[in-house]
This record gives sequence, structure tokens and C-alpha cells, in this order.
Amino acid sequence: MASAQEESDRPESGRAESGGSESGRSASEGSTSEGSASEGSTSGRPGPAGPGSGTGSRALAPRRLNAARGLGDRVFRYQLTATGIAVLAIMAGVGLFLLLRAGQALRARGFAFLTTAAWQPDVHNFGIAAVLTGTVLIALVAVVISVPLAVGTALFISDVAPRKLRRTLVTMVDLMAAVPSVVYGLWGLFFLQQHVIGLSRWLSEWLGWIPLFTVDGTQPGEPLATESVFTASTFVAGIVVALMVAPIQCSVMREVFSQAPAGEREGAYALGATRWGMIRSVVLPYGKGGMIGGTMLGLGRALGETIAVYLIISPVFVIQPHILQTGSNSVSSLIALHYGDASDFGMSALMAAGLALFLLTLAVNFTASTVVARSRSGAQSEA
Repeated sequence: MASAQEESDRPESGRAESGGSESGRSASEGSTSEGSASEGSTSGRPGPAGPGSGTGSRALAPRRLNAARGLGDRVFRYQLTATGIAVLAIMAGVGLFLLLRAGQALRARGFAFLTTAAWQPDVHNFGIAAVLTGTVLIALVAVVISVPLAVGTALFISDVAPRKLRRTLVTMVDLMAAVPSVVYGLWGLFFLQQHVIGLSRWLSEWLGWIPLFTVDGTQPGEPLATESVFTASTFVAGIVVALMVAPIQCSVMREVFSQAPAGEREGAYALGATRWGMIRSVVLPYGKGGMIGGTMLGLGRALGETIAVYLIISPVFVIQPHILQTGSNSVSSLIALHYGDASDFGMSALMAAGLALFLLTLAVNFTASTVVARSRSGAQSEA
């Protein structure tokens, strides 16, 4: 009976042992599935649970793609890299050249070079306070006049003008940018100046309480005031420069406006917007970067304009904040005026003035690049 009892107990113990082995397998499988889940979380993808999940997670791991670049791609990449480096090298070379040539004048004057208005380099009494002020004022007047003109023309060409008329208008605007600056200068000297005196007088009469529009030697409401106080002014030079930079600004803005997403345009129309409503809600916000970029590009061109300003203004070496009054100056016209008869030290002083203009233009362009890089222009529609 004892042996029978042992035989009856033996299957239970076998079953217990098999149950223990099954539980061990379940535990090992559970640990395997946990390991696969941890591998899936590590690879960034959820791994499947159950036996063999480790192999499945390895199969779902992201694969690195190595695109073989052909000879043409490598040559194109090296060419672009070399072009970018060459541009930076040229800019650095120009700045270094100006700095070396201007070293003698800068060492002689120091910080007073920025605060002195007179220009007498032979007696070491010179500075760019007056010419730099005139340069900035002429450029600001030009930008204030040219930006509304450029924006309106660009919007008319891209969104309002009939398709058959657009090509003609684009050609005319591009041809205006190709006109030499001396032609604009002669036109402003012999034609525009005598026709803008009435506008200058009107602005002085009604806005003379603002220091910017004050004209010394005249009184508001005095019809017999001499007209010579309104000629060769910052205002006249600014109008001429505005007409010179407006085509460049218009070209940049037109290209950006024409790339506004068609889906958003149609969506605005579908919601009941008028053409002006579509332009205000879609085209102008999208083209903000192009507007800023075109404006800064025109400002850089206006800061360095030489011949047209040289023909129109009457050079004075005092800080002249009144834009309607005769007498102004600019860095570029100063260099053009004194380059031929300058001594060695005077040439160094002119190079110092050119260095100041170079740094100012560089700062304007870098500021424009930073603002444009943060804008939405160039993005594609998600519609």
C-alpha cells in the first residue's frame, strides 16, 4: 500500500514540477517581452509584446540612409562653397583695405572723427558728423517716399493688373532700374528742383513747427520769401534718390507677393473677402519679409548714392537737420568732391569716411537679413 500511495503521489509532484517549469517559462517570456518593450522605447518605436518581440523591435529600428553623391553634386557643392567664401573674402578685403588706408587719419583724430563737423584735413580738423548726418537724412527721405510707391506698384502688378499688362509693367520698372544715376541727377537738377519748390514752401508753412521742416530765413505765410532757400536741399536729393531705388524695391516685393500661397488666396475669397481684404490678410503678411528686405536694399543703395546727390546738393559742413533748407552733404559726394585734389593725409581722411559708410551699409544689410530670416516669406501653403 505504501508503494501504491507513492505512485499515486508521484504524478502530482510531476505535475507540480511541470507547473513550476511552465511558470518559469512564462516568467522568462515575460522578461523577454519586457526587454523588447525597453528596446522599442529606446529606438523610439513601440515594440510588439510576446515571444520573439526582441527580433521584431530590431527589424523596426530606423535605418540610416546614405545617399551616394555623384560627381556633379560634389562639384556643385564645392562651387557654391567656394563662391560663398570668395564673397566673404572680398568683403573682408575691402574692409581691411579701407582700415589700413584710413589708419593715419584715425590715429590723428581718434574719437573726434565722429563728432567733428568741419572738413579741413590739412590742419587736422576734420570729421564726419555733418556728412554722416546728411547721408542718413537723404536716405531716410528716399525710403519714406520710395517704400509706399514700391509697395503699391508691386501689389498692382502682382494682384490687380490684367495678365496682358503685367509683362509691360514689369519691363518698364526694370528699365527704370537700368537708367544711369547721372541721368537722374541731371533731371533732378534742371527739372524737378524748380517744380518742387512750391511743395517745399507748403510743407514749411504748415509743418514748420516741426524742427525737421523748419527753414531759416522764412516766416509762415510770407509769399515773397526767396525761393533760393528751398533749392539744393536734402528733400530734393531724397526725392531723386527715391525714384532711383524704388524700381529695385518694387522688383523684390513683386517677386515675394507673387509667391503668396494660392490656397490661402482662394480660401480668403471663399470666405467672402474682397480683393483688398485678401491682400490685407494673405499677401501682405506673407510678403512682410520681402517688404523689409526690399526696403533695406533700397536704403543701402540710397546711403551710397554719389553722382545724383553730388549734382543736386549744395555742400555744407555743418550739421543740417532741416531737410527743406538749402545745403546738405553726404559721405559719397564728399569723396567725389575732394578725391582729385586730396593730399596724402587728406586721402587717408577720405578713406576713413569711406570706412564709416562701409560699416553703416554693412550693419543695415545684416539687420535686414536677420529680420527677413524670421519672416514667413518663402514658406509653402499647407492647403
